[in-house]
Amino acid sequence: MTKTAIVLFNLGGPDTPAAVQPFLFNLFSDPAIIRLPNPFRWGLAKVISKRRAPIAREIYENLGGGSPLLPNTEAQARALEAALKTDGSQGAASGDDFKVFIAMRYWHPFADEAARQVKEYGPDQILLLPLYPQFSTTTTGSSVTDWNRATSKIGLQVPTKTVCCYPEDPGFVSEVVVRLKKGLEAASETGKPRVLFSAHGLPKKIVEAGDPYQEQVEQSSAAVVAALGEPDLDWVICYQSRVGPLEWIGPSTDSEIERAGADKVPVVVVPIAFVSEHSETLVELDIEYRELAEKEGVPAYIRVPTVDDGAAYIDGLARRVRGALDGSASLCPGREDDPCPTSWNRVDETDVR
Repeated sequence: MTKTAIVLFNLGGPDTPAAVQPFLFNLFSDPAIIRLPNPFRWGLAKVISKRRAPIAREIYENLGGGSPLLPNTEAQARALEAALKTDGSQGAASGDDFKVFIAMRYWHPFADEAARQVKEYGPDQILLLPLYPQFSTTTTGSSVTDWNRATSKIGLQVPTKTVCCYPEDPGFVSEVVVRLKKGLEAASETGKPRVLFSAHGLPKKIVEAGDPYQEQVEQSSAAVVAALGEPDLDWVICYQSRVGPLEWIGPSTDSEIERAGADKVPVVVVPIAFVSEHSETLVELDIEYRELAEKEGVPAYIRVPTVDDGAAYIDGLARRVRGALDGSASLCPGREDDPCPTSWNRVDETDVR
């Protein structure tokens, strides 16, 4: 029997009001986020986290005081585990054993905790699976670097592969389409809707340095539009959650909502880079941007749910896992010419330790 540990990477979120400021400090002290040397990065992270904590606490008050990201990720982990164990070609039928773990980047369970759990499990192989369909040095790249640090610290030396990205995965795309169709139907009652594919933004200089995130967000959005098959669909890609003084990639989601108000068209917002509900969807999209839409006179504002543990998405992840392990699928399907930026450790089939 082959024992395989699947490690899901996600952002993490504060579970109590007291956790908000240390969570923010962990976020802004990450060198992948604030690209300054220490002690400047450490000091800046202290200042930013202290200033933003009161605002962030107000945001999380709308969610009961903490982020729902961990329980949502746990549901995805259990669904993936079940899909792998009941598959006809592997899992229970072949005697292989799969166990799914969670490693959050900025709050519990951290990579150190997950690495210890994996070591106790004693796997023959490890597959790192980001819950980020689109690769970025600030998300998947940062998580892999942190995982490598955690495993080296405890001497966990097991053959390891990493799924870099899956921006056009059929399961992911299908799950988005199912939800988008319902949103379009609801919004069409007030006119021909405009679809806003909203993704978390990035500073422009990170993309210009070779980060493929924006390109892969475009790939995901185009794949959804193609699979939807809606003729003359009005759609645009936009970016949310901007912070700080740097220039970010655009257009911004709020500016697109304002444009929709000026054009008097209903909008259907699709969180194309988020696979589970958390503050950016439940508060920023559902509350703040909805209020903006009402203020700007948008005829209807429909927000499409994230894919969560939807069957098509989970089945797609299970296929991605099996293909990565048996070598039948690329670990970096997002960019055939150069899937990972050269400024970061490349992730490919040779990434085995």
